[in-house]
Parts: sequence; C-alpha cells; structure tokens
Amino acid sequence: MLRHILKIARSLKCWSVNSYFVTEPNYIGNILKEMTENKMIREAAVPTQPREKWKKNIDFGFSIAGGFVGLGNVWRFPYLCYKNGGGAFLIPYIIFVAVGALPVFFLEVTLGQYTNKGSSLAYEIVPLFKGLSLAVNIINYYFNVYYAVILAWALRYFFASMSAELPWSTCGNSWNTEQCFAFGRNNSNFTFGNLSGKISSVREYWERGILGKSEGISDIGTLRWELVLCLILTWVVLYFCIWKGIAWTSKVVYFTATFPLIMLLILLIRGVTLQGAGHGILFYLRPDLERLKDAQVWLDAAAQVFFSYALCKGMMITMGSYNSYRYNSYRDCIVLSVLNSGISFVSGFAIFSVLGFMAQEQGIDIKHVAESGPGLAFIAYPKALTLMPLPQFWGCLFFLMLFMLGMDSEFVGLETLMAAFVDYRPHWFKKRHSKEIFLAFLCFTQFLIGLSMVTNGGVYVLNIFDNYSSAGWSLLFLAACQCVAVAWIHGINKYWNIVCDMIGFRPRVPWFKWCWTLFTPLSSMVLFVTSLVYYKPLTYDKTYVYPAWAVVVCWLIAMSSMIWIPLYAAYRYFVVAKGTLYERWVEVTTSELKDKHPGKYLMT
Repeated sequence: MLRHILKIARSLKCWSVNSYFVTEPNYIGNILKEMTENKMIREAAVPTQPREKWKKNIDFGFSIAGGFVGLGNVWRFPYLCYKNGGGAFLIPYIIFVAVGALPVFFLEVTLGQYTNKGSSLAYEIVPLFKGLSLAVNIINYYFNVYYAVILAWALRYFFASMSAELPWSTCGNSWNTEQCFAFGRNNSNFTFGNLSGKISSVREYWERGILGKSEGISDIGTLRWELVLCLILTWVVLYFCIWKGIAWTSKVVYFTATFPLIMLLILLIRGVTLQGAGHGILFYLRPDLERLKDAQVWLDAAAQVFFSYALCKGMMITMGSYNSYRYNSYRDCIVLSVLNSGISFVSGFAIFSVLGFMAQEQGIDIKHVAESGPGLAFIAYPKALTLMPLPQFWGCLFFLMLFMLGMDSEFVGLETLMAAFVDYRPHWFKKRHSKEIFLAFLCFTQFLIGLSMVTNGGVYVLNIFDNYSSAGWSLLFLAACQCVAVAWIHGINKYWNIVCDMIGFRPRVPWFKWCWTLFTPLSSMVLFVTSLVYYKPLTYDKTYVYPAWAVVVCWLIAMSSMIWIPLYAAYRYFVVAKGTLYERWVEVTTSELKDKHPGKYLMT
C-alpha cells in the first residue's frame, strides 16, 4: 500500500516525495491529507475510463433526431395547428423555434461538448446553478416513466391489429355496453346527428377494453394485466437496446430513427390518395389570423417547440458530450431543427388527410373527429382504419410507427440518466457488468412507478405526469435559468469564444449569442409568467375535474424539479461558500471545470 501511495504522489508531481519521506515522520498521513484537500484522492484511487465518443459524426445526428422526433410531432402538433388558427399558428411556432427552441438546443449541445460531461456535472461551469442538474434529470425520469406507458398502449393496439377482425370495429364484446355503435363501413349511412346517446365501438374499446377506465383518480382500481405485459415488454426492449452504451445504441438508432419516417411517408401517400383528403388538409391549414390575438395560442406554440425538441431534460447535453471538442455542432443543430419542425408539419398532412376521409365517409364535420394526443392515436385514427381497405395492415403500420417513434426518445432519455450517474459516481461502475446491473435497476424503478398508470384509474395518473412533470411553463423556467447562467454569470463573450473555437469559425451574424443574452431568457420568462396567469385546473377529456388533493399532487410533482434551482443556489451561497458577500459571490460564480483548451479561443 505504501508503495502504491508513493507512486501516486510521484505521478501527481505535487511535492518531492523523497525529501518528504526523510523530513516528515507522519509522511503517509500528510500525503493523504494534502491529496484529500486538493480533491485528488478520488481521481487517483478510482481509475476512470475515457468518456465514450461517437465513432462517426453521423451517429450524433441520428441519435438527436431519434431523441426529439417523437409522438408529439405526430399527435400533438397537427391538432394544435388546426385548433390555433391553421396556417396562422405557424407564425408563433416559427418565432419560438428561432428565438427559443433552437438557441436552447444549441446551448445544451455545446455545453456538453465543451465540458465533456453529462447533465449531472455540466453545470459546474456555474456552481450557483448546479441545481439545474437535479431539475433536468428529475424531469427526464418522470418523462421516461409515463412515455413507456404510452408505448405499452401502442404495443397493445399493434397486437390487436393482427386480429382477423379489428376488435374496436364491432359491438357484442365483453367490454361493450348497450349504447355501443359499431363504427364501420356497414354503418356509413349514420350521421352525427342520429348518434345521440350512442357510444362509438372505438371509444368503448379504448376506455373499457384497454384502459378499463374508472370514474376518477380516487378509484385507482386493479392492474390491467394485458397492459402490464406490454409495459414489461417495452422495458425489456428498451433495456437491451441501450445496455451496451452509445456504441451499441448508435447502431440501433440507424433503424429506429429512419424506419418510423419511412412508415410516416407511406401513411402520407396513402392518406392523400383517399377521398376527402383535400378537405382534411384544408381544414388543417386554413389560416385564421384572429386567433393570434389569443395568448393561449402563443403559449401552446412555446410549449410545443420546447417539448418536441426534448429541451431542459439533460438529453441534448449528454448527446453533445459524446462529440469531440472540435466538431461543427452549429451546422448539425440547424439542420436537425429544420428536420424536427419539418416532420411535425408534414405529419399533419398524413393525419388530417385520413381524418378528412373519415369525415366524408360518415357525413360529419371534421371538427367532430379531430382530436389530440391519445384521443388522436387511439380513438380518431382507429376509427379511420375501420373505413379503409386492409385495416389490419394499416393498423399494424400506424401503431408500430408510434412505438418506434417513442422508443428513440426513451433511448436518449435512459442514456442521459445513466450518463448522469456514471459521471457523478464513477466508482460505482468499476466492476464488470456494473453498468448493466444499474441500468436494470433504473428501468425496474421506472417500471414500478409506471404500474400506477396501467390500473383502472391509471389514465388519470398519466394525465397528471403529462401535464405537470414536464409542463411547458417549467421548461420555460429552466430554459431561462440556463441562459442566465451561461450568458450573464459565466460571461457571454467568454462562452461565445469557446463556441466559435469548437465549431471552427465565427458566424457572421451571432444570432445565438444575442438570443442567449436577451431574446431567449426574456421571452421565456414573459411566457412563464403568462402561463401562470392563464393557469386552469387540470381536467381529463374536458369533463372530469380532479379533486383538490390531486391538484396538490400535481403542483408537488411540478415543483419537485424546479425547486432545486433556488434551493441549491441558497445552499451553495450561504452554507458552502465562505468569506464576505463578494467573496462568496466570486466563489459560486467561478467555474469548477478545468479548462482543457486555454488560450485557443477565437477572440473578438
């Protein structure tokens, strides 16, 4: 042991070991003391492996594309576009992409690329804001929990689509009621007006056959075992797709990131060839500029871009940390941003062309069939499938596409959580297979929480997580905090020089620099305050109002992430930092990172 300690001391070159040995009797104790005070003992005693890097530059693009092109692009954006003024909604959407989402996206990627650390340690660049590390990872953890349940729903429908007859196209099943109306071609002579008091077989299959939905969250009920099995299968697939780290995951996303887009293209081609498709597309894009006067339209646009870009969850920081220091992420972020928003826009044609067909077949207005979120994926679209030739084929294709779209986002989310623990506690992962075991534990804990969402009252629980664990206003708050930390405390000129050094050139128009300094934090905070002013209590399906205790739980979940930012800042300033008020401020705002590229930044 003595020889090992002396060898460590010589390698650190912090003192003359031979003279220390002769002149100081308690040489071992003093060596250990000095090494501990300089925070070297952990680094010397725990050999850490070099951080993994992308083997090919294209791996970064595929992983990012898979991470933020998800269900929100397909089932949320088209509905918001139609609801909030059609083509007019693109105005606030594009503004918030340019001012909010894209700058924060690039900031998070470059933060990981520069620090070479994941979301748990990257914020050491500004110690006062290290509470962001907890905030983003808590949001990411919640996101992974309820997103996996949605994937389990998609799996359940995928398997159901393999039946000889689609189970949601008929009545007379064990889950149907006397009010059931079989939605299909045989009943195309029915109109919306004479269906009063009837319940669609598609809705009954969703609410009674799949969910077994109870009267409210107070009646949680029992587990739905078919959904439990699908949830188990989802987590098993997720585990084995990322258990070997990014070297393995980057190969998986070549398939999982491209295959859903191919299926979306097939569905688009099929949709636009259906009768009534033009009416649906017109309904989707018809501009209504009067809607821009409504503040809720702007809030919806901001929430959508932040959610669809997977921001403020630590994902983009982690993916950026696998880049080499010299890498042009500036170009990639702009291209990936265009891809993300483009897919959202194009998916609207695929969805509303089919809804237009369904409306024409049933002789009803399209506003009666246009829905968002689970209502679109598991009610409106299955209705349309019953009216199409080869419904089993198109059903399998659609629900497999949903599953694959969600899988990519889960890959990145789980990899982000794993990287956070590996970075923060590297000595936990010294032993062989320790990462695989810990990943299994992480998946298991999220699976256990997800079980509460596959009960009779599970859909009410999931609705809470969907609206509060990663709510638009909480993401806006975190985005503003990140910009303030980097631009105003670390220093915008210093950081911009670092960014220019990494990407290898200085942009002629420093748009991102301006956004980080003023536009993004200002717009984010204005929208954050506005969203609180326009706050409405949570409901489910616009009919069920949550009880008071459930609303308290909603706010506890929302605050469980954001609260760590001010709490840690106060702890770091008043408890950890020492000296005068100014000395404490200097300590908590000085980067803890070792600059690996001193004197190489492109100067203004």
